[in-house]
Amino acid sequence: MIKIKAGPISAQAFAPFGDLLEADGNFDASINQGKCKRYHDRAALSFDGGRAGVSLFEAEPRSLPYQLTMMERHPLGSQCFAPMHQHPFLVTVAQDDAGKPATPRAFLTKPGQAINIHLGVWHGVLTPLNAPGLFTVIDRIGDGNNLEEFYFDAPYLIV
Repeated sequence: MIKIKAGPISAQAFAPFGDLLEADGNFDASINQGKCKRYHDRAALSFDGGRAGVSLFEAEPRSLPYQLTMMERHPLGSQCFAPMHQHPFLVTVAQDDAGKPATPRAFLTKPGQAINIHLGVWHGVLTPLNAPGLFTVIDRIGDGNNLEEFYFDAPYLIV
């Protein structure tokens, strides 16, 4: 089994796979009578047909070390995961290698961070590390096959 060390996520390291969303750094506007900071347009949502939908996902927490046995991708739409809690979660992603995932990379978010996985990027399943595993998910709703899955011959061990 090949081990992959999960490292901290950063906007630069995650850029080949998607967007890191966080209320950090300069904000774009002060709204609501100066009582709210707006961090504007932080994710490049992309949909081929269909429409944007907002769903709630409640995932069972997992733990490290974690066996990554499969990855999936969505060829018709990006997928944004925003935790509804202040706990980190595990993110696994991979570049495409002739229709299958290349060697995965693993990231750990910090509390208050969300991610948007770009259209067509291989990624692991939603992997909270603590309860509750409740997330707001913004993704494509519409006709067509928007899910491809790939099962590895041998799992990766994320540590």
